Amino acid sequence: MNRPGPVPLFWRIFGLNAMVLAAATALLLWAPVTVSVPVLFTEAVVLVGGLAVMLVANAVLLQVGLAPLDRLTRRMATVDLLRPGQRLPIAGQGGVSQLIRAFNDMLARLEAERATSSARALSAQESERRRIAQELHDEVGQSLTAVLLELKRAADRVTEPEVRADLQHAQETTRASLDEVRRLAHRLRPGVLEDLGLVSALAALAEELSTHTGLLIHHRFQPGLPPLDAPTELVLYRVAQEGLTNVARHADATRIDVRLSHDETSVRLCIRDDGRGLGLSHEGAGIRGMRERALLVGAALDLRAGPDAGTELSLVVPVGAAGADRV
Repeated sequence: MNRPGPVPLFWRIFGLNAMVLAAATALLLWAPVTVSVPVLFTEAVVLVGGLAVMLVANAVLLQVGLAPLDRLTRRMATVDLLRPGQRLPIAGQGGVSQLIRAFNDMLARLEAERATSSARALSAQESERRRIAQELHDEVGQSLTAVLLELKRAADRVTEPEVRADLQHAQETTRASLDEVRRLAHRLRPGVLEDLGLVSALAALAEELSTHTGLLIHHRFQPGLPPLDAPTELVLYRVAQEGLTNVARHADATRIDVRLSHDETSVRLCIRDDGRGLGLSHEGAGIRGMRERALLVGAALDLRAGPDAGTELSLVVPVGAAGADRV
């Protein structure tokens, strides 16, 4: 036996109004109430009271019938594709339920498409970073090295003290520029991650940032880290890199604690600082970029106020998680 189809929203609202009007008509037909000409005060009170009852009943019934649409409107205004899984509950088989079901399906498609496009974009970004790092190392680095050697030879041949001092100053400037180029190339392409693994790469990252900024960075990594695939390790490294950079640039912190721990189901990266905290600031491109990376490997990224002061960033990666694409 075929079940009846869902009742359209139009007929549901029409039915609610018809019920109210039918009740009002029945009350006028069978109630012992008459209307005089001119209308008496007591009769006017009864009529106004009846109208008020009808309006209130109609408003309550419409509020109940349209409540799912209000929830849908609020969710549409606040939905964030970087926080997947935001779905509305579906109750019944009416037109509103069909609309909510279509909205949930649309969210699922958008999340899948965003994950795919983000994976491609981040993969292209990593490829471009490798290319730029290689060019900095092979071309700019070698050119600066050649300039440094030429300056040294020129300084050795010069006898005038003032000219020699100028050449030596130029040597120091060139050497500093060469170190900066190497540092940039290292940030663009983490060779330590590829050669020595995640723990060594995170330790080198913390030490480099501490040396460059003067921040006190303590790191503690739990031994026995479970094996992770290359995309997952890269996501952990990039999130740590972006998180530490954000603290150095914006937090006015003096101390950073970096922790890497794990259990049977997940690996957790935690970065905590003693800076000025989140305040009323909104998420910038850096934080949203970290959320996009986290989604690629099924990880959960959380940013909240620290237990005492400052900010705490945590990234929880399921063990065995793999990205939608290699980044």
